[in-house]
Amino acid sequence: MRFKSLALAGAALMTLGLSVPAHAQTEIQWWHSMGGALGEWVTDLANQFNASQKEYKVVPTFKGSYGESMTAAIAAFRAGNAPDILQVFEVGTATMMYSKGAIKPVAEVMKQAGVNFDPNAYVPAVAGYYTAPNGQMLSMPFNSSTAVFYYNKDAFKAAGLDPNKPPKTWPEVVLAAGKLKASGSKCPFTTSWISWTQLENFSAWHNVLFSSLNNGFGGLGTRLEVNSPLHLRHFENLANMSKQGLFVYKGRDNAADATVVSGECAMATASAGLLGNLKRNAKFDFGVSTLPYYPDVPGAPQNSVIGGASLWVMSGKKPEVYKGVGEFLAYLAKPEVAAASHQRTGYLPVTKAAYELTEKSGFYKKNPGAEVAVEQMIKKTTDKSRGIRIGNFLQVRTIADEETEGIWSGKQTPKQALDNIVKRGNEQLERFQKANR
Repeated sequence: MRFKSLALAGAALMTLGLSVPAHAQTEIQWWHSMGGALGEWVTDLANQFNASQKEYKVVPTFKGSYGESMTAAIAAFRAGNAPDILQVFEVGTATMMYSKGAIKPVAEVMKQAGVNFDPNAYVPAVAGYYTAPNGQMLSMPFNSSTAVFYYNKDAFKAAGLDPNKPPKTWPEVVLAAGKLKASGSKCPFTTSWISWTQLENFSAWHNVLFSSLNNGFGGLGTRLEVNSPLHLRHFENLANMSKQGLFVYKGRDNAADATVVSGECAMATASAGLLGNLKRNAKFDFGVSTLPYYPDVPGAPQNSVIGGASLWVMSGKKPEVYKGVGEFLAYLAKPEVAAASHQRTGYLPVTKAAYELTEKSGFYKKNPGAEVAVEQMIKKTTDKSRGIRIGNFLQVRTIADEETEGIWSGKQTPKQALDNIVKRGNEQLERFQKANR
């Protein structure tokens, strides 16, 4: 009789246009910094996960640039309303690591959620960067990238260059830039993220230190070493290219990306993540190649270093939220999901299974160049090429931007600029060290 009464009551509510409350979904707030085509990718990932189950709803929110989203998240944490998941670029890794009480290590989240989690499933060069000295994975690799070399094949043909033979060394880049300029190119070579491509990746690619103590992996006492003879030689070469109109500086961060996609700049060093944008919007034939190197440097080329970002889980959340976060992160790591993300964006496949699945599918044969970033990263790393994990990294990069801009404007020499980067950068490292003793 009781069940009959409940059924009648439910029918009455429906007649009145009212619905019986359904089981409430647990919302997962995800703050990210992916705009444009990459923003669509993030939204699609959330929608696909939401459609795959009914317990949780991931809500992605664009919070501006990496620096802006990190600043917003810190303010939100202090106010007690931090997001559940925060996308943080690799520059912020040390800051997040030492943010006591602000984050919950991914390994703990997955264990608490009861989700199968094997750190060994991830590409070592990627996972190792986000792993603590005790072996615990702190954040989940997401849009991992590295720097690669892009070139406009149509522009190469117009300049009489072989479109199937991109320059492999820096002397070859200079020669190609000269021919491109002679054929009418106003921007033969440019670069995005100058510190990341021309100091950080440059160092690892040539197996030399960016900073002491194995680039910060050996402790907080790390100090910059980017005024070495090799670094100085490289920036003197870039300065000469700039004076001759062979290298054109297009601005900070990824400002130069748009000039590559538009075809304005014929050659560039930029993130592997630019590949998706080029495939979608370039009106010309383009190629992807490995980073240039100086052939007389012993051990070069070695391996490039990680860029992009990972997903950090914030502390102080309810158990059901962590359960949902764990389920979502596990979903992102599924071979078919991770492989699809890699193929769509150009970012690295973060798991070995995703790489193998992509290779077996014939994707790399159908999309020449897509494998370049992977091949640069799968080499066994050295103590000098594992990556760079220093404190106040964002401030150090800003200093590198400021000082190198003085080179292109003719206000200071490459030596002055690199010495200033070391001096000012070390002040930031000392400040971080004192704050985290």
